[in-house]
Amino acid sequence: MPWLLAVVLALTGCATGLTQQERHKIDASTYVVTGASSGIGRQVALELARYGANVVLAARRTELLEQVAGEVRSTGGEALAVTTDVSDPQDVTRLAELAVERFGRIDVWINNAGVTAVGRFRDIPVEDHARLVDVNLKGVIYGSHVALRQFDAQGGGTLVNIGSLLSQVPLANQASYSASKAAILSLGRAINEELRLDGADDDIRVVTILPWAVDTPIWEHAANYSGRDPRLRPMDEPERVARIIVEASLGSRAEVAVGWKARGVRLVNRAFPGITRWAAANVYQSQLNDASAEPVTQGALHEPMPQAGDGR
Repeated sequence: MPWLLAVVLALTGCATGLTQQERHKIDASTYVVTGASSGIGRQVALELARYGANVVLAARRTELLEQVAGEVRSTGGEALAVTTDVSDPQDVTRLAELAVERFGRIDVWINNAGVTAVGRFRDIPVEDHARLVDVNLKGVIYGSHVALRQFDAQGGGTLVNIGSLLSQVPLANQASYSASKAAILSLGRAINEELRLDGADDDIRVVTILPWAVDTPIWEHAANYSGRDPRLRPMDEPERVARIIVEASLGSRAEVAVGWKARGVRLVNRAFPGITRWAAANVYQSQLNDASAEPVTQGALHEPMPQAGDGR
């Protein structure tokens, strides 16, 4: 029964695949992807390349970014690599200008770049909290601002901001990260209301993606003051998350939770927010207690990691 299949897909967050019309739309589109040197951003770029998109790649690590650009071209897309620190508004403005100069317009802007800091809030230096906000929140604000102005100028476009399940379920030992992701969700909701009030919501829209924990180098690159391996288990695969992000860039939903775990926790949180936070905190603390010991590090919070990471 079609309706039953639709319900199952909605609950599980399963990707349904792209129609021929959607594939053709990507082939004619230009996407800007921040945080594109590894992890979710890299997988989004490669997914877009499969459909022949123009992909503008942004990240701090120039050499690795050029490697991803080469992968995009070899997969079938066009690529432009722009070294960018999203916490610098001039860098972000330059990114938009170069994208338009090269491809004429920006159809979809994906704010994906992000960092995290793990440990008790009071144990993490205040400059690390501030830097996390600079990247995760201010970077999204800068990207959203230039993207929306470009969309106004060209008559339409889609802004995709990568939030987190923690946008709605804050997690102990990741307080500033949770706060930054909650702000991203509120930002998207507020902008969508502004677009509605302006009568522009048919042409311009904002989508917030809410993934579960994803198996990417963010865990290796985290500022870590917990003394333990910070990975949250189980994790989702970045390839699957990337497919859903690409689909969401073409759809009509303003908020997309990725996968059955994120959707299930989000549903429980609506009914029992206090219990959900309590359970999440206890589960993560238990995982940290059982994890292998690791030294205190600022990770990639202030400067890029010298190694390329595992490419995920």
